[in-house]
This record gives sequence, C-alpha cells and structure tokens, in this order.
Amino acid sequence: MKNLRKLFGLVLLLAFLSAPAYSQIKSDYSKDADFTGIESYMFAGWQDNSDEILNDIDKKRILDAFKAEMDARGLEHKTSGADVVLTLFVVVDSKTSTTAYTDFNSTMGYRGRWGWGYGYGGVGTVSATTTYSENDYLEGTLVVDMYDADGKDLMWQGIIKKVVKSNPKKREKTIPKNINKLMKKFPIEEN
Repeated sequence: MKNLRKLFGLVLLLAFLSAPAYSQIKSDYSKDADFTGIESYMFAGWQDNSDEILNDIDKKRILDAFKAEMDARGLEHKTSGADVVLTLFVVVDSKTSTTAYTDFNSTMGYRGRWGWGYGYGGVGTVSATTTYSENDYLEGTLVVDMYDADGKDLMWQGIIKKVVKSNPKKREKTIPKNINKLMKKFPIEEN
C-alpha cells in the first residue's frame, strides 16, 4: 500500500511538472466571413511594438513559419493590395509553478479477530513530511489576427500559449511546429 501511494504521488508530480511543456492552441473565426475568395495576404506588422521583446532571428522564424503555412494553402504573399491583412502580437510572462510531495507513513496495523481491521488497544503513529519546490519559467503568448483588407473586419484569430525554450535550436524546431498546429484550425485548408 505504501509503495502504491508513492507511485501515485510520483505520477501526479510528473504530470504536473510536464503540464507547462504543452502548448495551448485556440482559434476563432467570424461566421459571417467569406474565406472562399481569399487569394493573397500581407503582414501589417506587430501590434503595439510587441516584437521588441523578440530578437530578429525569432521574428524571422515566426514570419517564415506563417509564410510557409499560407503558401501551403495556395495564398500569395504581397506587400500591398492583398485580400487579407495579418497582424501579430506577442507577450512573455514570468511564471512560477509550485509542486508539493507528501511522504505519508503510518504504523497503524491491520489486525483483528479475522486478520483484518484496525487493532485493539494500541495507538499507532502517523507522520507526514511535505516538500515544496518552485520552478520559474517564461510563458509566451503569440496572437495572430486576420482582417479583411477592405472592411478591416476581424475574420480569424489564432492564439498559441507555450513555455518559452531558452535553447535557440529548440525554438528553431518548436516555432514552426506550433504554428503548424495552430494553422490546422485555420478555415482555409492546405492544398
């Protein structure tokens, strides 16, 4: 029973520690928007100068990943006169995750008349030790908005929330991978 509790505690701890590693991806689109006539797009830049927290290499990775996804859908990139306009917004927050592990020990015995149940006459001891640990990490949120170039109406919005990897080689792989996951929710399918 003691080993089962330890195993259960370990599984919970591992699940909690690994939870921030997954990305949260959400999207929404206007039910009134007509996506059938879209043939071209353009980037209108970063909202509120939010790109100042990114280095030029990561900005290029993000833009290149979106361009690759749009190309896969047969949409042409233009610098002006496009059917839709994409704007990007990014924010990075410092976060702390707290985990607790309790080691529970009991000497209450299972004894009785037929070999089960609490014993009579003796008082067992119960002890528990709880250990806390805190982990600091950065969580990044990337928002892409797509507007109708003529009416400036919001047509589609995608949001990626993910733990920021400090290793540039990992970011090189995870940025396109996460943008690909987001674009699977895009109303225009790949060709």
